[in-house]
Amino acid sequence: MFAKENLKYEPIALPDRIDLDDSGMHDEAARFFERMKKRHSVREFSERAVPRRVIEECVRTAGTAPSGANHQPWHFAAISDAEAKHRIRLAAEAEEQDFYAGAAGDEWLKALEPIGTGPEKPHLDIAPWLIVVFAQRWGTFDDGTKFKNYYVPESVGIATGFLLAALHHAGLTALTHTPNPMNFLNGMLDRPPSEKPTMIVAVGHPAENATVPRVAKIKKPLEEILTVFGAR
Repeated sequence: MFAKENLKYEPIALPDRIDLDDSGMHDEAARFFERMKKRHSVREFSERAVPRRVIEECVRTAGTAPSGANHQPWHFAAISDAEAKHRIRLAAEAEEQDFYAGAAGDEWLKALEPIGTGPEKPHLDIAPWLIVVFAQRWGTFDDGTKFKNYYVPESVGIATGFLLAALHHAGLTALTHTPNPMNFLNGMLDRPPSEKPTMIVAVGHPAENATVPRVAKIKKPLEEILTVFGAR
Protein backbone atom coordinates (compact mmCIF):
# COMPACT_ATOMS: atom_id res chain seq x y z
CA MET A 1 0.00 0.00 0.00
CA PHE A 2 2.72 2.46 1.00
CA ALA A 3 5.77 3.53 -0.98
CA LYS A 4 8.77 4.68 1.04
CA GLU A 5 9.36 7.71 -1.14
CA ASN A 6 5.82 8.99 -0.52
CA LEU A 7 6.10 9.17 3.28
CA LYS A 8 5.80 12.92 3.63
CA TYR A 9 3.24 15.35 5.02
CA GLU A 10 1.17 17.16 2.41
CA PRO A 11 -1.86 19.10 3.71
CA ILE A 12 -4.93 19.53 1.50
CA ALA A 13 -8.10 21.52 2.03
CA LEU A 14 -10.85 19.73 3.99
CA PRO A 15 -12.56 17.93 1.09
CA ASP A 16 -16.09 17.60 2.46
CA ARG A 17 -18.08 18.05 5.64
CA ILE A 18 -21.65 17.89 6.89
CA ASP A 19 -22.26 21.39 8.29
CA LEU A 20 -25.28 21.69 10.63
CA ASP A 21 -26.50 24.25 13.10
CA ASP A 22 -26.94 23.31 16.78
CA SER A 23 -30.54 22.18 16.30
CA GLY A 24 -29.66 20.13 13.23
CA MET A 25 -26.78 18.45 15.05
CA HIS A 26 -29.03 17.42 17.91
CA ASP A 27 -31.75 16.15 15.56
CA GLU A 28 -29.27 14.05 13.58
CA ALA A 29 -27.71 12.64 16.75
CA ALA A 30 -31.14 11.74 18.12
CA ARG A 31 -32.20 10.13 14.84
CA PHE A 32 -29.04 8.04 14.76
CA PHE A 33 -29.67 6.90 18.34
CA GLU A 34 -33.25 5.94 17.51
CA ARG A 35 -31.99 3.86 14.61
CA MET A 36 -29.13 2.22 16.46
CA LYS A 37 -31.21 1.27 19.51
CA LYS A 38 -33.14 -1.02 17.16
CA ARG A 39 -29.97 -3.06 16.62
CA HIS A 40 -30.23 -6.58 18.05
CA SER A 41 -27.77 -9.45 18.33
CA VAL A 42 -29.81 -12.35 16.94
CA ARG A 43 -28.78 -16.01 16.86
CA GLU A 44 -31.59 -17.29 14.65
CA PHE A 45 -31.08 -16.33 11.02
CA SER A 46 -33.25 -16.62 7.93
CA GLU A 47 -31.81 -18.30 4.83
CA ARG A 48 -32.86 -15.25 2.78
CA ALA A 49 -29.95 -14.25 0.54
CA VAL A 50 -28.11 -10.95 0.90
CA PRO A 51 -26.56 -9.48 -2.28
CA ARG A 52 -22.79 -9.31 -2.35
CA ARG A 53 -22.89 -5.62 -3.27
CA VAL A 54 -24.59 -4.82 0.05
CA ILE A 55 -21.77 -6.52 1.98
CA GLU A 56 -19.20 -4.69 -0.15
CA GLU A 57 -20.71 -1.30 0.62
CA CYS A 58 -20.77 -2.04 4.35
CA VAL A 59 -17.12 -3.10 4.30
CA ARG A 60 -16.32 0.00 2.26
CA THR A 61 -17.81 2.02 5.13
CA ALA A 62 -15.67 0.13 7.66
CA GLY A 63 -12.63 1.07 5.61
CA THR A 64 -13.26 4.79 6.25
CA ALA A 65 -12.53 4.40 9.96
CA PRO A 66 -9.65 6.34 11.55
CA SER A 67 -6.51 4.36 12.33
CA GLY A 68 -3.06 4.76 13.86
CA ALA A 69 -0.81 6.62 11.35
CA ASN A 70 -3.58 5.94 8.77
CA HIS A 71 -2.13 2.46 8.23
CA GLN A 72 -5.64 0.95 8.10
CA PRO A 73 -4.49 -2.32 9.72
CA TRP A 74 -7.50 -4.45 8.87
CA HIS A 75 -8.73 -6.99 6.38
CA PHE A 76 -12.25 -8.37 6.01
CA ALA A 77 -12.90 -11.83 4.57
CA ALA A 78 -16.55 -12.24 3.48
CA ILE A 79 -17.74 -15.82 3.04
CA SER A 80 -21.00 -16.97 1.49
CA ASP A 81 -19.82 -20.40 0.26
CA ALA A 82 -21.78 -23.03 2.21
CA GLU A 83 -18.88 -25.48 2.41
CA ALA A 84 -16.47 -22.85 3.73
CA LYS A 85 -19.02 -21.65 6.29
CA HIS A 86 -19.51 -25.20 7.51
CA ARG A 87 -15.77 -25.77 7.93
CA ILE A 88 -15.60 -22.57 9.97
CA ARG A 89 -18.53 -23.71 12.10
CA LEU A 90 -16.95 -27.10 12.88
CA ALA A 91 -13.63 -25.53 13.84
CA ALA A 92 -15.30 -22.82 15.92
CA GLU A 93 -17.48 -25.34 17.74
CA ALA A 94 -14.43 -27.44 18.58
CA GLU A 95 -12.92 -24.42 20.35
CA GLU A 96 -16.25 -23.61 22.01
CA GLN A 97 -16.56 -27.15 23.42
CA ASP A 98 -13.34 -26.60 25.38
CA PHE A 99 -14.50 -23.13 26.42
CA TYR A 100 -17.84 -24.30 27.83
CA ALA A 101 -16.29 -27.45 29.32
CA GLY A 102 -14.39 -25.32 31.79
CA ALA A 103 -11.60 -23.44 30.02
CA ALA A 104 -13.57 -20.21 30.44
CA GLY A 105 -13.81 -20.44 34.22
CA ASP A 106 -16.92 -20.46 36.38
CA GLU A 107 -17.26 -16.67 36.65
CA TRP A 108 -17.25 -16.14 32.85
CA LEU A 109 -19.71 -18.97 32.26
CA LYS A 110 -22.01 -17.58 34.97
CA ALA A 111 -21.93 -14.18 33.28
CA LEU A 112 -23.03 -15.80 30.00
CA GLU A 113 -26.04 -17.62 31.48
CA PRO A 114 -28.55 -14.75 30.93
CA ILE A 115 -27.45 -14.56 27.27
CA GLY A 116 -28.33 -18.22 26.65
CA THR A 117 -25.28 -19.13 24.58
CA GLY A 118 -23.69 -22.56 24.27
CA PRO A 119 -21.07 -24.43 22.21
CA GLU A 120 -23.40 -25.11 19.27
CA LYS A 121 -23.21 -22.39 16.59
CA PRO A 122 -25.74 -23.28 13.85
CA HIS A 123 -25.92 -19.63 12.80
CA LEU A 124 -22.46 -20.01 11.26
CA ASP A 125 -24.08 -22.34 8.70
CA ILE A 126 -27.41 -20.57 8.30
CA ALA A 127 -26.46 -16.89 8.06
CA PRO A 128 -25.91 -16.08 4.36
CA TRP A 129 -22.62 -14.30 5.09
CA LEU A 130 -19.78 -14.60 7.56
CA ILE A 131 -17.37 -11.68 7.73
CA VAL A 132 -14.07 -12.49 9.45
CA VAL A 133 -12.21 -9.43 10.74
CA PHE A 134 -8.42 -9.64 10.66
CA ALA A 135 -6.00 -7.29 12.41
CA GLN A 136 -2.78 -6.65 10.50
CA ARG A 137 0.13 -6.57 12.97
CA TRP A 138 2.54 -5.33 10.33
CA GLY A 139 2.41 -4.28 6.69
CA THR A 140 4.80 -4.18 3.75
CA PHE A 141 6.08 -1.37 1.59
CA ASP A 142 5.88 -1.61 -2.18
CA ASP A 143 9.44 -3.00 -2.18
CA GLY A 144 8.46 -5.85 0.17
CA THR A 145 10.09 -4.60 3.37
CA LYS A 146 8.03 -4.62 6.57
CA PHE A 147 6.68 -1.69 8.53
CA LYS A 148 5.03 -1.67 11.94
CA ASN A 149 1.33 -0.86 12.39
CA TYR A 150 0.30 1.23 15.39
CA TYR A 151 -2.71 1.09 17.72
CA VAL A 152 -3.88 -2.01 15.90
CA PRO A 153 -6.53 -3.27 18.39
CA GLU A 154 -7.98 0.21 18.77
CA SER A 155 -8.04 0.85 15.02
CA VAL A 156 -9.59 -2.51 14.17
CA GLY A 157 -12.14 -2.09 16.97
CA ILE A 158 -13.26 1.25 15.53
CA ALA A 159 -13.49 -0.20 12.01
CA THR A 160 -15.53 -3.14 13.32
CA GLY A 161 -17.91 -0.70 14.98
CA PHE A 162 -18.30 1.12 11.67
CA LEU A 163 -19.03 -2.24 10.01
CA LEU A 164 -21.71 -3.21 12.53
CA ALA A 165 -23.37 0.20 12.25
CA ALA A 166 -23.32 0.00 8.44
CA LEU A 167 -24.84 -3.50 8.45
CA HIS A 168 -27.62 -2.37 10.77
CA HIS A 169 -28.20 0.78 8.70
CA ALA A 170 -28.63 -1.50 5.66
CA GLY A 171 -31.40 -3.40 7.43
CA LEU A 172 -29.31 -6.44 8.31
CA THR A 173 -28.74 -8.33 11.54
CA ALA A 174 -25.21 -9.08 12.70
CA LEU A 175 -23.96 -11.39 15.45
CA THR A 176 -20.39 -11.14 16.68
CA HIS A 177 -18.58 -14.35 17.58
CA THR A 178 -15.09 -14.72 19.05
CA PRO A 179 -13.99 -18.35 19.46
CA ASN A 180 -10.63 -18.55 21.19
CA PRO A 181 -8.16 -19.27 19.73
CA MET A 182 -9.07 -18.38 16.15
CA ASN A 183 -5.81 -19.18 14.37
CA PHE A 184 -7.55 -21.85 12.28
CA LEU A 185 -9.07 -19.01 10.24
CA ASN A 186 -5.73 -17.96 8.75
CA GLY A 187 -5.26 -21.31 7.04
CA MET A 188 -8.89 -21.66 6.00
CA LEU A 189 -9.04 -18.20 4.46
CA ASP A 190 -5.47 -18.02 3.13
CA ARG A 191 -4.46 -15.02 5.23
CA PRO A 192 -0.79 -14.29 6.04
CA PRO A 193 0.92 -14.68 9.45
CA SER A 194 0.94 -10.89 9.81
CA GLU A 195 -2.83 -10.97 10.35
CA LYS A 196 -4.65 -12.04 13.49
CA PRO A 197 -8.36 -12.97 13.28
CA THR A 198 -10.31 -11.01 15.87
CA MET A 199 -13.97 -11.74 15.18
CA ILE A 200 -16.46 -13.65 13.07
CA VAL A 201 -19.54 -11.59 12.21
CA ALA A 202 -22.57 -13.58 11.06
CA VAL A 203 -24.72 -11.42 8.79
CA GLY A 204 -28.21 -11.80 7.37
CA HIS A 205 -31.89 -11.35 8.13
CA PRO A 206 -33.45 -12.61 11.37
CA ALA A 207 -35.62 -15.71 11.26
CA GLU A 208 -39.35 -15.16 11.70
CA ASN A 209 -39.18 -16.83 15.12
CA ALA A 210 -35.96 -15.05 16.18
CA THR A 211 -35.61 -14.15 19.85
CA VAL A 212 -33.22 -12.06 21.92
CA PRO A 213 -32.35 -12.45 25.60
CA ARG A 214 -34.38 -10.05 27.72
CA VAL A 215 -31.22 -8.97 29.53
CA ALA A 216 -29.63 -7.88 26.25
CA LYS A 217 -32.09 -4.99 25.97
CA ILE A 218 -31.19 -3.59 29.38
CA LYS A 219 -28.76 -0.78 28.63
CA LYS A 220 -27.03 1.46 31.15
CA PRO A 221 -28.64 4.92 31.35
CA LEU A 222 -26.73 7.94 30.09
CA GLU A 223 -25.82 9.14 33.58
CA GLU A 224 -23.95 5.87 34.17
CA ILE A 225 -21.88 6.00 30.98
CA LEU A 226 -21.19 9.73 30.68
CA THR A 227 -19.34 12.25 32.83
CA VAL A 228 -19.28 15.83 31.51
CA PHE A 229 -16.66 18.40 32.47
CA GLY A 230 -17.52 21.91 31.29
CA ALA A 231 -20.46 23.36 29.37
CA ARG A 232 -23.97 22.16 30.07
